[in-house]
Amino acid sequence: MIDQKFVKRGLFLVFMILFLDIMGIAIIVPVLPSYLEELTGADVGEAAIDGGWLLLVYSAMQFFFAPLIGNLSDRFGRRPILLASVLTFAIDNLICALATSYWMLFIGRSLAGISGASFGTASAYIADVSNDENRAKNFGLIGIAFGTGFALGPVIGGVLGELGPRVPFYGAAALSFLNFVMGAFLLPETLDPANRRRFEWRRANPFGALKQMRHYPGIGWVGLVFFLYWLAHAVYPAVWSFVASYRYGWSEGQIGLSLGIFGVGGAIVMALVLPRVVPALGERRTAALGLTFTALGMAGYAAAWEGWMVYAVIVATALESLADPPLRSIASVHVPPSAQGELQGALTSISSMTTIIGPLMFTQIFAYFTNPAATYAFSGAPYAVAGCLIIAALLIFLAKVRTGRGGTYRDGVPGIAEASS
Repeated sequence: MIDQKFVKRGLFLVFMILFLDIMGIAIIVPVLPSYLEELTGADVGEAAIDGGWLLLVYSAMQFFFAPLIGNLSDRFGRRPILLASVLTFAIDNLICALATSYWMLFIGRSLAGISGASFGTASAYIADVSNDENRAKNFGLIGIAFGTGFALGPVIGGVLGELGPRVPFYGAAALSFLNFVMGAFLLPETLDPANRRRFEWRRANPFGALKQMRHYPGIGWVGLVFFLYWLAHAVYPAVWSFVASYRYGWSEGQIGLSLGIFGVGGAIVMALVLPRVVPALGERRTAALGLTFTALGMAGYAAAWEGWMVYAVIVATALESLADPPLRSIASVHVPPSAQGELQGALTSISSMTTIIGPLMFTQIFAYFTNPAATYAFSGAPYAVAGCLIIAALLIFLAKVRTGRGGTYRDGVPGIAEASS
């Protein structure tokens, strides 16, 4: 186990890596519609579909590479994998900034997907240095990184976008290079050599990794809840900017501001509410509360026919951010230390699978219900569908997911078996 004097530093640096990576992703969101329209000459509906294809290739690369990267981190440690991924992300954004065609963007997003597969390794890093008392709180750092990254990224992207749609990509590349330099000098390793295992190709692909998860009792139902939860959340990167542009006539700056406020709300909940709610309610009830507010939020965005209503929904349903950290904690205690990278890689593959399906599904729904020939115009339809997915996830979670100590893994390693909490 990592020396305790390095734990806080390690957690801070992983938070910064996630934060800067998320900000690098979010910084380009406000300019994506105008950039694609400029690059391809398409209208907003066609640009939304083009954006969906870019998200698809990003997610496809994550799906295929996340188990490989997770297994490599179980073999060689978390530090080298994280550093290589951050550097790759910087190169991707530079390619996108210099793109002269849609296909160059496609290549750049492919590299971004490969580097983005390291989110699982960051989660494994957090699991390495956590215990039962602080695991959910530490996983909350992921949510804080996402929240603050998506808060600042779109705002900065909106401002930079006023200078030109390529400028935010240069900004994202600079952030990633800064991230790499910081990690190269300061990031400690957390996976003890005694907990490392040999690399196996049969476990280093998405299907092998997901199959391996069957050996850990109860993990399948958690995985299904994650699948539905993440599939619903794919609606945000897929159509948020397009709905805002079409429905409310917002500019890049206004889109960035809305995403920024959304991110701030999530970060506040992670930093101030989560550490108090988990000890009081427990991980299971906290996750259920978060899923409930997520469903309410989706319904609110679907019904928000005026722009000011979006901000009201963001504030009223900010507790949706409570769902992810306890779900990750529940999943992580089902596997031994030597398989944390594999677990997080498998979860990243599930997440990537949803962001392969989600952008195609939600952008097509948006395009259909905003087509001039549509019999019923309803630009909020993608959020309505996402809300139904969250309701299904909540019902499955309440009926099937349990947490508690006791039992063994199927390979005989002491672990967590299903029991009521």
